[in-house]
Amino acid sequence: MATPTLLRAAVLVVSTTASKDASTDKAIPALQDVFATDGDGKWDVASTSIVSDDAAAIREQILKWTDTDDSLINLVVTTGGTGFAVSDITPEAVSEVIDKPAPGLVHGMLAASLQVTPFAVMSRPVAGVRKRTVIVTLPGSPKGAKENLQAILKMLPHACVLAAGVDSRSLHAGGVKKLEQEAGVVGSTAGQSQGHSHNHSHGHSHGHGHGHGGHGGHGHGLVRHAPPADVPPATPLSNDPSLGPTRRNRASPYPMLSVDEALARIDEFTPGVVESERPVNEDLVGYVLARDIYAAEDVPAFRASIVDGYAVVVPKDEDEKGVSESSSKTLSGVFPVTSVSHAAPDEAKVLRDGEIARITTGAPLPAGANAVVMVENTVLHSLTEDNQEEKEVEIRAANVRDGDNVREIGSDVRKGQLLLHKGERITAVGGEVGLLAAAGVQHVTICRRPIVGVLSTGNEIVEHTSRPPSGLRLGEVRDTNRPTLLLAAQEWGFDTVDLGIVVDQPQTLEQRLRDALRQVDVIITTGGVSMGELDLLKPTIERALGGTIHFGRVAMKPGKPTTFATVMVKEASRGTQSDISGSVSHSTRRFVRTIFSLPGNPASALVTFHLFVLPALHKMAGEHPRGLPKVPVALSHDFVLDKERPEYHRAVVSVGADGVLRATSTGGQRSSKVGSMRGSNALLCMPAGPEPLKAGAKVDALLMSNIRSEL
Repeated sequence: MATPTLLRAAVLVVSTTASKDASTDKAIPALQDVFATDGDGKWDVASTSIVSDDAAAIREQILKWTDTDDSLINLVVTTGGTGFAVSDITPEAVSEVIDKPAPGLVHGMLAASLQVTPFAVMSRPVAGVRKRTVIVTLPGSPKGAKENLQAILKMLPHACVLAAGVDSRSLHAGGVKKLEQEAGVVGSTAGQSQGHSHNHSHGHSHGHGHGHGGHGGHGHGLVRHAPPADVPPATPLSNDPSLGPTRRNRASPYPMLSVDEALARIDEFTPGVVESERPVNEDLVGYVLARDIYAAEDVPAFRASIVDGYAVVVPKDEDEKGVSESSSKTLSGVFPVTSVSHAAPDEAKVLRDGEIARITTGAPLPAGANAVVMVENTVLHSLTEDNQEEKEVEIRAANVRDGDNVREIGSDVRKGQLLLHKGERITAVGGEVGLLAAAGVQHVTICRRPIVGVLSTGNEIVEHTSRPPSGLRLGEVRDTNRPTLLLAAQEWGFDTVDLGIVVDQPQTLEQRLRDALRQVDVIITTGGVSMGELDLLKPTIERALGGTIHFGRVAMKPGKPTTFATVMVKEASRGTQSDISGSVSHSTRRFVRTIFSLPGNPASALVTFHLFVLPALHKMAGEHPRGLPKVPVALSHDFVLDKERPEYHRAVVSVGADGVLRATSTGGQRSSKVGSMRGSNALLCMPAGPEPLKAGAKVDALLMSNIRSEL
């Protein structure tokens, strides 16, 4: 293979902001300038793209460049997502697609950066080769990306032509000195930066008091640079428990979101469905299909009788050309019963003209038969000698045609016919499992239902089954939230894990959450999300687990401190490919786990479960619509409104003889009042306002269970 005269590069910007508004990106023009100015005419920036901070999107774009049969991309450089912020996942995404790492390129960039600032140790670059393409990750700052690329750009042509398949023996003929001369660099013994494109008698340092512009943009090493002004610092908003109560926030630092805004963030950051193959049996009930399902067989697979009676041969008339045509016949007379065809598998003898065979519903027609006469149109004429069987039967039937009372092959379901659509839910009463079984479908692909774990937090919480001899101690509270939420999740069809109770101690809480993240897909906690010094959920998620809190307050009643977060969890999996030494490589997959930290008051916990957690569970399970069904109802009496926040009022919705849905309050709505949920089947969406809503006013109701009848 000949060495390419012009190498093709691609630039990938990883930035959620720039993916929404490409005009905000400054990295692409900066890197294009480096290739043009410092690339010695060897480079063509053939493609550019911008993706959000999403591992799947990063991998997908890189694979489009590296795994295509079109013109070879020799080099892919990414910029952005290489730091320590929660959203910085570019190195991990790139590591999953490279076939072999290139640590030397990483060391080259870090060595150049460390000449400028000790904070270079905070960068996490990755470099490697996939198929015939070299991949390098650069910082997100346009200036930092430019300078890191300049630090290794002179060596990249050599790496790229080797990766593209050039014979290394011929390429290396002449030794390292020749390679250095061709690349326009000199060895480290000359005391010069490898990023120089021309020879100086001294090594440049930043003590000269000049900037990049003084050298015409030749790339004389790195300069110290600050992060761009539009990139916010990755500073946790939660309290730092180590600082003590005097340094905690006196007011919540989290913005107050509306319920609609909170639901939108849940929908945005909750992971999508995970597909799984399952056998067709009763365990499918409750799952949503991830793919269309087609019939594997004809139903019925044979011509079958649809009545109890007698299979007969209806003679066919021949036209002038000798072609047999079906016509109606009157069958009367006495016919010998020559065989019996039951629904059970059997081999019946061939039926001839003038013979009949007794047949049951669903049984296959004997060969030669083409119609069935109902038993009601026959009369027993004679018995066999042992009086055990019919010998002859008289048939009295008019207008008998070929195909009468016969279920044809595939008349119910044709092989290859679409049976069920992607997104349909398998029910226990809809006959879906029976349909699949009848059509010979053995396995289906479903959306795996997430496993839900429920954890109660607080030093004051004790098991609800606890029976101390002297009763509960002052301040102790029985755990009502955990069993209530476990049952609520189970009622909606989700498997659950009881995570128990954990005390308000940072290390203990962190370890319990880490253990839970390995067991379940969704963690629900209650308590510990308000402003107290022992409210540790948010600091633990954000500071100890490296999670992202997407919201920490919602403008609603009850449930104001409801918190939604996601945490990236690594799962090591053993690879199947061996390297040259024969050792098996390891890869690391990452999964998003969701955490809902609900208020500790019982009514608040159950309301926010139905309002926020249930839609997320439905999304992960592939269900539509998501969340509680909404219906308009009329208020059966006056309702007092909260003056500042919309309220989700616990109520009973019933229907009367006039067909009107009416809502009645369950009484006092204090968030700690357990009894306010008793008997309720709906949450009324009540607006904030200074005046009560009068009886008869219409509001929306979110139904938690069946509507009751007033009849």
